[in-house]
Parts: sequence; C-alpha cells; structure tokens
Amino acid sequence: MKKEDMILISVDDHTVEPPDMFKNHLPQRYADDAPRLVHNPDGSDVWKFRDTVIPNVALNAVAGRPKEEYGLEPQGLDEIRPGCYNVDERVKDMNAGGILASICFPSFPGFAGRLFATEDRDFSIALVQAYNDWHIEEWCGAYPARFIPMAIPVIWDAEECAKEVRRVAKKGVHALTFTENPAAMGYPSFHDDYWMPLWDALCDTNTVMNIHIGSSGRLAITAPDAPLDVMITLQPMNIVQAAADLLWSKPIKQYPDLRIALSEGGTGWIPYFLERADRTYEMHSAWTHQDFKGKLPSEVFREHFLTCFISDKVGVTLRNMIGIDNVCWEADYPHSDSMWPGAPEELWAVLSENNVPDDEIDKLTHENAMRWYSFDPFAHINRDQATVGALRTAAEGHDVSIQALSHHKGTKSGSSVVDVVAIQKELSGIQD
Repeated sequence: MKKEDMILISVDDHTVEPPDMFKNHLPQRYADDAPRLVHNPDGSDVWKFRDTVIPNVALNAVAGRPKEEYGLEPQGLDEIRPGCYNVDERVKDMNAGGILASICFPSFPGFAGRLFATEDRDFSIALVQAYNDWHIEEWCGAYPARFIPMAIPVIWDAEECAKEVRRVAKKGVHALTFTENPAAMGYPSFHDDYWMPLWDALCDTNTVMNIHIGSSGRLAITAPDAPLDVMITLQPMNIVQAAADLLWSKPIKQYPDLRIALSEGGTGWIPYFLERADRTYEMHSAWTHQDFKGKLPSEVFREHFLTCFISDKVGVTLRNMIGIDNVCWEADYPHSDSMWPGAPEELWAVLSENNVPDDEIDKLTHENAMRWYSFDPFAHINRDQATVGALRTAAEGHDVSIQALSHHKGTKSGSSVVDVVAIQKELSGIQD
C-alpha cells in the first residue's frame, strides 16, 4: 500500500455551528428564545442563549492558521476557515486533506449539550431535537458518504435521553456524544442505576457512546499559575479516569453489547492501563467483590471500548497490546492538534516506521470505524474514489495555504488557569 491508497475515516472532528442552524428545526413557538449568533461592534461573534454568553464562537478552530495564532482564538467566523461551519466547504477541506468521512462533535452547546438544560422541560428537549435534526439532515444529510451522524444527549434526564437515542436511531444515527463524568456535572454517576434506560437504548439501537476529553468540564489543573502547557499535556489523561470508572462499573458487566468510544483520548497509555487493571483484579477482587465472570478486565475492555489516535507513535507500536480491532484514527479538524491538510503524511510516517501491514492499516484507518459505527460510505461512493489520492485529485485548486486570520481584539491564550477555566465552561456548557 502507498500513502495515496489509504482510506481515512476520522472518528473525532468538530463543527462550528452556523448562525441559521435552528431556523428549520425548532418549533415556531420557541423561535424568539432560540440561541442566536450575535455580531459585536468590534467584529467578534458570540453565541447568546438567554443570560448565557459563549464568548469563543470558534474555540480553537485554528485549521489553516499559523501556529502563532493558536489558542482560545478565533474571535469571529471571519477568522476561521469556512469549512468549520459550512458543510460544502468542509467537504472541500476534507478532500484536500484526503479524508473520506468524519464524526463531528458539537461546539457551543458543549460536548454533552448541557447548555440546553432549562427550567422548561419541553423547550429543553425541543432544543436538543432541533440540534440533532439539523446535524442529521442538513450537515450529515448533505453528503451521506462523508459524515457519521452523532446525536447530542438529553443529559439531564435519563428517560428522555433514552427516547432521543431511539428517535434518532430511526434516522440512521448510531453515535451519541456524552460526558466523561456525569457526577462532575451534578448528575448521577455511571455507577448509579439511574442511567439504565440509557444503557438499554444504546444496546437496543447499536449506538456507541462517545466520551470526549473535557466533556465534563474538568480539565487537569495543577496550580493557578501553571503554564497552559500543563493542561494541554495532560489532556489525554482526563480520559483515563473515565475509562477506569466505566470498566469497573455495573453496566459493563450487565450489558454485553454496550460500546463506548474514548474520543481524543490517545492510545499510548492503554497497555499499561490494562496491565494495571488486570493486576488490580488479581490482587484485590476477593475483597472488592468484582466479578468479570472468568474474564480479565483487559479482555472486557476490548469487548466494550474503542480508542483513537491522531499521531500516536507509542500507541501504533503497541497496537496489538491494545487490540487492533479497538483502535481508530482521528483528524481533530479544525483544532490545534490536527495536522490538516497534511494528516495523511503524518499518519503514513508513523505507520511506515512501525511496518504496519496493509490489513492492519485498513482497520486503523477506516474498517474499525465502519464496523463500530454501523457506517457504510461505499453505499454512496465507489471505493476507488474514496482514497487519499482520489480525494486530493478532486480538491485540486482548493486553497489550503496557511493564512494569518487574527484581526480582532480579544482574550488571547495566555499562560494561566484563567484560560483553562474558559475552556472548561465552553466544553461542558456550564452556566455561571
């Protein structure tokens, strides 16, 4: 196989929602109360929802900008690539980056949609349904071969969340974004039977629960004056807690069909994590009363968990210790960890360095994603049109040059906990 022959499906990208997203999907009686994008006199844009203001309309959507402009920037839609919020332009960017298909996480509502929790139950549910219908019908529906649809949850109500999972499953959705730690957001933990209706719905509809790093609004902070680099370095470590929490939880034992993706969590840490889990089981289960019915925790992990990587040399080297059927590739467009449009080159270098055979490359790049998410792009596109080389040929003439776009005065990414708090609030949808 050559680099140009790879077929890439990214299981973790992001959407910056367009201003008119609620127009066709929210009942008219709620139109005046819908979240709205506001253009400020200084040229910046913010989302406003009742008394809540989301200040960073395009948090870290820095694809195509020089690294000097990375951070909490940008401040307005005019400072980001149109592919962040316009689906037609997104597909052009995907072509240029050699990416066939993508899962897109939400931005302004928070990863778990907590922003939409209001005192009005019906209004809150209408907001979630409107968001999901926009994402399914307008974003993913515009190019069915190019996007794996994913719903946001009714995070504040397990019964309603289960209903929404079943509703969108009828529309072909088999992915749900959720929080890595519901207890941190004020809801019952994964260990509480409260969530049983959701587990039932996920299993009944073959839906994967996607837990993105930072989705609880909790990012690693060591000290108020710690450099931002500390938080960035520790980002994948946030997912380790969620993995442990769920691996030892009752649902993993009670629901053999439950599937969980550790989104943007990386993979290099997993072999030691599994070794530690097995050691814990061996040494302590007699008194902690854990029972995996004759299996090791590492075996159960591989039955339930999907992991993903951007450019993880250690993880690729140890891929078979993780489980070759449990690893997917991600691009993270348009965030600062993404190597768009050079992701195929970076990925190919890692694969080549490790002499990964063609059959395993296919699993890592697209086959595992297709199987886990019940997604078949080849029902809509020929395989020979889906390769890195073919997509880039289709994108000839599309501008992918690095451009300095920062021209608004706003909060720059500094070096203190203030920046981390801003990120936390936006990721989780926490209101002051």
